[in-house]
Amino acid sequence: MADKVTKDMTITSVLMMDRGTAQIFMKHGMHCLGCPAAAGESIDQASAVHGIDADKLVDDLNQYFANKGE
Repeated sequence: MADKVTKDMTITSVLMMDRGTAQIFMKHGMHCLGCPAAAGESIDQASAVHGIDADKLVDDLNQYFANKGE
C-alpha cells in the first residue's frame, strides 16, 4: 500500500491524500477538519484534545486506503 497514515501526520495532510477520509474523521467525532489546528496538530495531538482513540482512528484510515487498493 502506497498510502500509510501515521499518528504524527496532520489531519490536513491525510485529507490531501484523499478527501474521502473526511467521513472517517467525522465518524470518530473529529469535526474540525477545516479549522487552523487541522493543519498544525498531529492526529495524535488532535485525538487527545477531542478524547478520541488515535490508534483506532489511524487503523480505520489505513483500512480505508487498503480497501481502495482492492
